[in-house]
Amino acid sequence: MALTREQMARRVARELQDGFYVNLGIGIPTLVANYVPEGMEVMLQSENGLLGMGSFPAETELDADMINAGKQTVTARVGASIFDSAESFAMIRGGHVDLTVLGAFEVDVQGNIASWMIPGKLVKGMGGAMDLVAGADNIIVTMTHASKNGDSKLLPQCSLPLTGAGCIKRVLTDLAYLEIEDGAFILKERAPGVSVEEIVALTAGKLIVPEQVPEMRFES
Repeated sequence: MALTREQMARRVARELQDGFYVNLGIGIPTLVANYVPEGMEVMLQSENGLLGMGSFPAETELDADMINAGKQTVTARVGASIFDSAESFAMIRGGHVDLTVLGAFEVDVQGNIASWMIPGKLVKGMGGAMDLVAGADNIIVTMTHASKNGDSKLLPQCSLPLTGAGCIKRVLTDLAYLEIEDGAFILKERAPGVSVEEIVALTAGKLIVPEQVPEMRFES
């Protein structure tokens, strides 16, 4: 069974480490803020100028002025700071973010990512993704394994305009966790109930499948 958005966020949260500064992109990545392990010190950065995002607010905590880059209302944790976007991008471009979590339209076997536009459709702007993939070494992409039409998003070569080239090494989809190495996707984990055969059928790029591919485990 494919992972839910919440399960994907929980799986990404396992990659957090104590003391990390982490940028969360728009969409599924923002949900990671709800699953930071208890007792772990992680500072979540939003490119619009908030360092120290907390979990999404309850109804009683809503503050319309406290938003992330996706214009969702958020909370600020103890020790948070607010600054202008120029300072935020200086942090990103200077390589001061330990982990970046981004969404994408496509990723290919060379670690290229396409995430900012589909030609012929409304483009609101590229956002900060190009700066993030250029300034960060540790990036996880979260996305569905295939489009609504059943077309693979894990490709031999991206067909859409690139956000960055050769910068992606890890991908979490709703079906699997994969790493990219030497021009191939390497299957590391599969979603509970999802077969290796299903993942192979929906992966257009070269895929290496180890003898044993463990299922992801989620606590109830």
